[in-house]
Amino acid sequence: MRQTKLVLTPEDRAQLERFRARGLHHAREVNRAHILLALDQKIPETTIQSLLGVGRTAIWRTRSAYGEKGLAYALFDAPRSGAPRDYQIQHEAKVVALACAQPPAGAKRWTIRLLTQAARREKGLRRVSRESIRRFLKKTSASPGAK
Repeated sequence: MRQTKLVLTPEDRAQLERFRARGLHHAREVNRAHILLALDQKIPETTIQSLLGVGRTAIWRTRSAYGEKGLAYALFDAPRSGAPRDYQIQHEAKVVALACAQPPAGAKRWTIRLLTQAARREKGLRRVSRESIRRFLKKTSASPGAK
């Protein structure tokens, strides 16, 4: 396997040594620090793979990330946006307002099932699940039927 050279700057090398020696870091970040230091010491990739238990792609990505954008980019994962919200704050507020209103005729208090049925009649909540209703109420510490 052909090995591409990697030469760390003295500042990056010192920073990696401090990174490995102190603090709490994710295992991936520590592995990336080990990879960079090992590549800098010209340790063969196959040896790095067997010692750290990582694949070729992890070594390749770490090396290329360091070459492209520097040490911080190579060590840390980029922030992720997460999944978009299914329901907006106003939808949650509608459910909480329903839970605070009078229960439907024939019921002493709101139940999750009754709230789900009532919420599904509202615009924007046509497909809301019972579990979503429960989570909305849990966020606000609201309890259906509690006085």
